[in-house]
Amino acid sequence: MKKGWKISITALAFIIGLPLLFAGSVYAGLFGRLPGKKQLSLYRNATASLVLSSEGEMIGKYYSENRTTITRDQIPDHLINALIATEDARFYEHRGIDARSLVRVFFKTIIFNDRSAGGGSTITQQLAKNMYGRKDYLILPVFINKTREALLAGRIEKVFSKEEILILYLNTVSFGENLYGIEAASQRYFSSTTDALTMEEAALLVGMLKANTSFNPRLYPDNAVRRRNVVLKQMEKYGYIGSMKADSLCALPLKLNYNKTDITGPADYFLVRVRAEAERILKEISSYRGREWDIERDGLIITTTLSLPLQLAAREAFMAHLPKMQKRLDEQYNTSSGRRALKEIPDSLRKMMTTLHAGLLAIDPATGAVMAWAGGIDFKTQPYDQILARRQLASVFKPFIFAAALEDGIEPCQYLDNDSVVLSGFNNWSPENYNHSYGGKYSLAGALAHSMNIPTFSLYMMTGFKKVDRLWREMGFSYPLEDMPSLAMGTAEASILEVALAYSSFANGGEKITPYLIESVKSPDGRILWQHTPSFNRDRVLSERSATLMAAMLLKAIREGTGASVHSVYGVKVPLAGKTGTSQNYADAWFAAFNPGIVIVSRVGASTPSIHFNNSRYGSGSALALPLVAMTLKKAEKEKGLMTRINVPFDPLSPELEMALACPDFRDKTFFDRLFDIFKEKEIDYEEAGRRRRIIRGRIFRR
Repeated sequence: MKKGWKISITALAFIIGLPLLFAGSVYAGLFGRLPGKKQLSLYRNATASLVLSSEGEMIGKYYSENRTTITRDQIPDHLINALIATEDARFYEHRGIDARSLVRVFFKTIIFNDRSAGGGSTITQQLAKNMYGRKDYLILPVFINKTREALLAGRIEKVFSKEEILILYLNTVSFGENLYGIEAASQRYFSSTTDALTMEEAALLVGMLKANTSFNPRLYPDNAVRRRNVVLKQMEKYGYIGSMKADSLCALPLKLNYNKTDITGPADYFLVRVRAEAERILKEISSYRGREWDIERDGLIITTTLSLPLQLAAREAFMAHLPKMQKRLDEQYNTSSGRRALKEIPDSLRKMMTTLHAGLLAIDPATGAVMAWAGGIDFKTQPYDQILARRQLASVFKPFIFAAALEDGIEPCQYLDNDSVVLSGFNNWSPENYNHSYGGKYSLAGALAHSMNIPTFSLYMMTGFKKVDRLWREMGFSYPLEDMPSLAMGTAEASILEVALAYSSFANGGEKITPYLIESVKSPDGRILWQHTPSFNRDRVLSERSATLMAAMLLKAIREGTGASVHSVYGVKVPLAGKTGTSQNYADAWFAAFNPGIVIVSRVGASTPSIHFNNSRYGSGSALALPLVAMTLKKAEKEKGLMTRINVPFDPLSPELEMALACPDFRDKTFFDRLFDIFKEKEIDYEEAGRRRRIIRGRIFRR
């Protein structure tokens, strides 16, 4: 008998002592040091940085864990009630460990193998796991981790209040799909903020905590609804809602508003550029403030220059116009001649080659703020940013010749030859007008408005390559010009971004602007870490007179020339100056438009110049690129706040400038013109002719 008691007492001591010894070894740090109270008090979740439009709307996030941290006033009471009723009914009674739950788990789960008894972990223990994760130990990993979490739960309860624990828990818990925290889950599954969650929506998200894949409402809607109803019944059981309310909510169908904004959003190409600029800014901040900021973890608030209504208008324009033009290009290459051109190319490569790409950029010419950045047709499948792609400019280049000529003293009413000319030494190359017309003379304004090639070539010869090249470089273009006669027809290459910046000097009186994308960077608590500072000492690339005359001539090009359909067909009301461009064989189509409030440039073309439309009806700048700008602006005009920014009229011309433009676009040759033509060479040497013309013009026309 005594021996039996000794054995029983020894066994009991072993059963009690072994767990205590085990817990003591975990507490002592034998399996890794436990965070102390100070470390716990300094704990911060990795939080996504939010990217906002200029209107304050969220357009994207940067994160290692997709989480947006929220505060108690953003959490509805019914969400907290659902959480407590389902996960930890005695949350307010225990101090981190619920002994009754542990006993229940021990007898039901371990002894009677009843898996429905639950895990026994309190919300505080789950929080400990969420905060520090679990480690892979070689022996008894479950018991070691559970013990660590229990000990940590006790410390957490001493450091944080019950309310703080609930807030921390809701901000750390995983909802699958790389979502962390209730706010990210609310945005993903319901396109809602947490404070706007209905009771049934809150119950569904709480239900996901048991198994975020099995109860994912997108993947397994029936499972999710059943689990949601379990949560609602738990709320009824613990007196948070009545039975009638629970029954009515359980009867509701699942209504998701799934929004995976981290995969595709309204401004994906723009976000890539913003991130690069933001990281540069954060490095700059760190260098003089000492604190390093992590764009993926520190929950920064990045307010950008992007106008969301204008960006959305551009996206709608892309979706409305480009599929129609793609269908027409596909039809062209499905004809017998089109198939012959691509007969040896596999179908997958053929589809890729015949895909139309497009970009559209809008900038404020007064400040350099980027207002819209549509870098392609689909960021997920076509990530290359068309805003930065370099393509042949065609007639969009012509204004730079005219601007260089104005700077060199040539007046808008100077008349230019429209006679056929052949250049020796260049395979007898001869410039041709778009409409194949010859004869007469065009004023500078008339030649630019009607995009006449031969008069433009005449002007280029008078002005000279060096003056055009100097202006080109001063405007910031990166591609070097080549001194060739075809340059006058627009063989130079540039990106949409470079064109928009250069055209800004026509819109703002001749100044060179620097583009920027970020207005401010703030800490999670709203402190301004960095603010954009406007530059008031900008380089002047054109005289104010030349810039004003260029704007007036390009206004005429829209009103009377190839850009007229922006008003007459699409009904755009904002005043616009600008220029269309169609590169050789319709390989690329351009449209650049502006007023003092906005510069907006679009380009459309396949990835290789060998793939293109075969007619001007579909392949010209006015048919292919202009509609993107026109549709974008037409949609934007419905937004009152945006309209005040982009509906900026041009200043009235001074009497002197009005007189400088007061001449017919075209005139027939006079008797003296025809007499002079008798002695004019029909075949000329490019270099010698340019030199002689510049000498003659310098003697006669220079002021």
